[in-house]
Amino acid sequence: MYFEETFIHMFDSVTTIGLLLTLVMIFSFQGNTILEKPLHIVLIAVPLILQTFLIFAIAYIACRVLKLPYKIAAPAGMICASNFFELAVAVAIALFGTTSPAALATTVGVLTEVPVMLFLVKKRK
Repeated sequence: MYFEETFIHMFDSVTTIGLLLTLVMIFSFQGNTILEKPLHIVLIAVPLILQTFLIFAIAYIACRVLKLPYKIAAPAGMICASNFFELAVAVAIALFGTTSPAALATTVGVLTEVPVMLFLVKKRK
């Protein structure tokens, strides 16, 4: 009881701050790549955005075809569309370092997934 209600809540802001600091660090190391090759960022972002919308639509429509109520179908679509980029960022940095293309790709993933998910929540609300 104490663990779930008090202990875990003490670290809620720490995880958000840690993710933001990680993203800032990656962008500071990858600044030259971002400025010199912006097409690479677009080539990473566009498929990720399309994938998120497509997977959400497939999951949401499948749930509706199965006659599941909206309160189940909408969250199911969100869960299916989530890519868990936070974990991907951590793995990319641990395996390849902060200056690697993998770290840049996962960071672009985080930065594209969040606005798309917020858009989907707004539209399904």
